[in-house]
Amino acid sequence: MIYLELFITFFKIGLFTFGGGYAMISLIQNEVVVSRGWIDAPAFTDIIAVSQMTPGPIGINSATYIGYTVTGDFWGSLVATIAVCLPSFIIILTIALLYRQFKKNRWFNAALTGIRPVIPGLIASAAITLVTPDNFIDWKSWTLFIVAFIAVLWGKRSPILIILLGAVAGLILY
Repeated sequence: MIYLELFITFFKIGLFTFGGGYAMISLIQNEVVVSRGWIDAPAFTDIIAVSQMTPGPIGINSATYIGYTVTGDFWGSLVATIAVCLPSFIIILTIALLYRQFKKNRWFNAALTGIRPVIPGLIASAAITLVTPDNFIDWKSWTLFIVAFIAVLWGKRSPILIILLGAVAGLILY
């Protein structure tokens, strides 16, 4: 039964998320932490951190990790991963097959235009969701956040470098 719940949950997340993995974070958090209670907020934060550091899309990595955490086995990971990918696969396949027929359709273009501004909102929602007392435990954590934000946004530094430096800073400070 848990596998079916896992499949439906992640299929729904995959179906209603536009904008990639970062846009998925708030939906995943709402489903697995708030609605279902499968994991707690600190564990979710850890999953997001690990998913960002490992190769591959963050949404898929998160689904895989959560699937394993919820069921305790490989099959949970597989079910969650397939479920989160399947809607995108079906939608892209359908669009690819029908694109020539729809590319000049004003309703199709209007829908795509309406989706665009929603994506930054979903990403911002994910960022705000992660600003919790579990993640920002003291002034040092806030300082690391601000320095990393400035380094990436204005300093144009590589996120990989920032992650590695953050890990070193964490080892030194904590």
